[in-house]
Amino acid sequence: MTRVAVVGAGYFGQFHYDAWARMDDVELVACAAPEGAREAAEKYAIPAVYDDAAAMIADTKPDLIDITSPPATHLDVLQTAAGQVPWAICQKPFCGGLEGGRQAVSLAQSAGLQIAVHENFRFQPWHREIKRLLDTTTLGTPYQVSFRLRPGDGQGPDAYLSRQPYFQQMPRFLIHETGVHFVDVFRYLMGEVRAVSARLTRLNPAIAGEDAGIVEFEFTNHQRGLFDGNRLASHAAQNRRLTMGEMEIDGPKGSLRLDGDGGIWLRAHDANEWTRHDYGWPDQGFAGDCVYATNRAALGAFRAGTPPENEASAYLRNVEIVEAIYQSDRERRWIDVRVDA
Repeated sequence: MTRVAVVGAGYFGQFHYDAWARMDDVELVACAAPEGAREAAEKYAIPAVYDDAAAMIADTKPDLIDITSPPATHLDVLQTAAGQVPWAICQKPFCGGLEGGRQAVSLAQSAGLQIAVHENFRFQPWHREIKRLLDTTTLGTPYQVSFRLRPGDGQGPDAYLSRQPYFQQMPRFLIHETGVHFVDVFRYLMGEVRAVSARLTRLNPAIAGEDAGIVEFEFTNHQRGLFDGNRLASHAAQNRRLTMGEMEIDGPKGSLRLDGDGGIWLRAHDANEWTRHDYGWPDQGFAGDCVYATNRAALGAFRAGTPPENEASAYLRNVEIVEAIYQSDRERRWIDVRVDA
């Protein structure tokens, strides 16, 4: 039985609590948050409630601490956990950005703390199935990938206020908060990135950061990627936060399309008809229960003594690419991000 304590009780924290509560081999021992912790404790039968993480960690000594609180709190919580807790899962944007993330990784390495970043999009069932299809050469070696982000939640002065109001104040938004998911997904599906080019803009004057933009990717084998993000526009879906948009991948044997309802469609090269690919996924939790899948995968890796897919030091590569995207937008040029550059 793994004893888990959770920091934070905001909008997205609810999916973490729900995921842990459904695991028979996990015991939720405590939660800590300035607001909302008591409600979470009551809902999920958590025995101990704290206003701050330091007291919770000192009192309960959990096996794993799950940090769902805002990015500005991440590094402080990890510093407190170091030497007291062996395992941590931390939400993104990880420690607020590259500098904080590097500090956290250095701290973890010196203290023997294993950290997984809660990068859950790669664990969404459609992305896992697309990866399986690519690995079985259904399309052949893919030429390119594109994703059109269209959640439709960013219009007007009240954008994001009902769910995650701090989105409005983030000086970096579309790429730092949302686009990083697709940096990770693109790397998961296509391999390492060698260069990026970006044009970003702000369409809604009610927010501080950018909310639309186009990012081009060049991968190590010269395949191409396109992320076309616009948080104000919508896409066709029963739940526009399920996939948050639509993906297409082209290869020599054909093309693959992901729709807004999690449907995967295949079309053979030179064919005109799309055929729906049959696969199953759990319609619960957030986006195909990807929070459960992410937490389960990290916990399994920790127990096995192996690095999680989203281990913190490896995850910093995503953040480095995010920084290069912002640099490209500022300097209006391609930025080389090759690992061996």
